[in-house]
Amino acid sequence: MSRIGKNPITIPAGVTVEVNGNVVSVKGKKGQLTQDFSDVSVKVEDGQVLVERSSDHKDERSKHGLYRSLINNMIVGVAEGFTKELELVGVGYRASNQGQKLDIALGFSHNIVLEVVPEVTVETVSEKGKNPIIKLASHDKQLLGQVAAKIRSFRKPEPYKGKGVKFVGEVLRRKAGKSA
Repeated sequence: MSRIGKNPITIPAGVTVEVNGNVVSVKGKKGQLTQDFSDVSVKVEDGQVLVERSSDHKDERSKHGLYRSLINNMIVGVAEGFTKELELVGVGYRASNQGQKLDIALGFSHNIVLEVVPEVTVETVSEKGKNPIIKLASHDKQLLGQVAAKIRSFRKPEPYKGKGVKFVGEVLRRKAGKSA
């Protein structure tokens, strides 16, 4: 039995969970999310969501804990939301935004302009003497991670000086470089 999959998910106040066949819909103050779940049965009882599998087939066992985690992330997302912060480390690296357009200068011959999806809110913080920070917030954890990974892929941190786009709090593996 999956340790994660058998744990019930408590539904917080202000969140509604509806199950129509294999489709689970979660609605809260931050937004609404829907996801299709095959291989498992989802039940809503007494303010809790239970994820159960019909057999011990390998495919169903492997997805039991995954689907429970996905439903939990949907519930947490519409209730509280998720945030990610990216830090631009390097001389002359800048970030600014006008609405959903993110303008990033990462040392290339041109600035990178990224149109961020409307489900993700963007905010940039630039203080003198500190590295610029891009703050992303959304109710969809998967979409938020995808946008953050896309921004990070423009200039990944390099191992010698640590220059590039990194997550706030991320520990980079550094190399020594040439010795004289």
